[in-house]
Amino acid sequence: MTTVSEVLELLAQGKALDDEQADMMFGRLMDGELEPASAGAFLMGLRAKGEDSTDLAAGVRAGLRHARPIPGYTDGQVNLPVIDTCGTGGDGSLSFNCSTAVALFLADMGYKVAKHGNRSVSSSCGSADVLEALGVPLMQSPDEAATSLNEHNFAFLFAPNYHPAFKHIMPVRQALGIRTLFNFMGPLLNPARPTHQLLGVGDPSKLQLMGETLLLTGIERAMVISGAGGFDEVTTFGPARGYLIHDGIMEKTTVNPDRLGFAAHCAEDVKVAGKDEAVAIMQEILAGKGPEAMMDMVAVNLAVCLHLVEQQSMRDCADRARAAVKQGLTKGIPNAG
Repeated sequence: MTTVSEVLELLAQGKALDDEQADMMFGRLMDGELEPASAGAFLMGLRAKGEDSTDLAAGVRAGLRHARPIPGYTDGQVNLPVIDTCGTGGDGSLSFNCSTAVALFLADMGYKVAKHGNRSVSSSCGSADVLEALGVPLMQSPDEAATSLNEHNFAFLFAPNYHPAFKHIMPVRQALGIRTLFNFMGPLLNPARPTHQLLGVGDPSKLQLMGETLLLTGIERAMVISGAGGFDEVTTFGPARGYLIHDGIMEKTTVNPDRLGFAAHCAEDVKVAGKDEAVAIMQEILAGKGPEAMMDMVAVNLAVCLHLVEQQSMRDCADRARAAVKQGLTKGIPNAG
């Protein structure tokens, strides 16, 4: 059996790990069995070597094994598509909560949405912040989340509530004070194990890494995308590029909003100044009365999600998405108190 010291020596030499070595290290890390010095050396060694999909997939497998399961969903007993719209964040755009709005519109249209998320990282207000302000409970138990999915088509899975093993990792990350592999792991750790996903990536250089990892960890159909200007969303101010994942393969794809009938906007049009404005704008969008640039950005991302689940043409999905966003939510904010 490979030892921790042997793995660290491999990383010191810049050598790649195999599945067994990576699984062993991430398993011990999340079990709290690595000394802080070894844990820090491991994460630093991965970064210095250059993280690859073997490393990230091993981290995801370990994270999901340690996550709190959602009854009926984690085990795949619910035989329905489940989609997530969680992106990596980190794009520094200070934009409105587009992926959260998309998730709520999807649920309103009858699709099961398990939205994995956290508080603000790069936006003015994170998905957890805005949903909490709208009355959606953050600290649901796994049973409550399953009930919410069953009855309202929506559950917000607040990441800190579902990943208790991360208590062993957070002190190490804070002590290191630099980016580690865990910065990319959040969107891949949904404990409901969604079958479909729109995964926005703020750093275009990480698109292939994220796509390959989704392939390795098992997803039915997904799009890994980076928008114009490094947004971790599909944008209306330029084409979004990335990968479409389906049937066990990954192929390059581009989403051109102008070809889908969307007007061109600019990045400044989708910024918000802080939490209060983010919440107010979200309420307007959900009522079908938001600013045109933001409504269009929600619609184009919603169109991609519909395309992933329904496999209809992007143009047809864009038409459906525009109509839904213009109408606003018909059933209110799901599970809001």
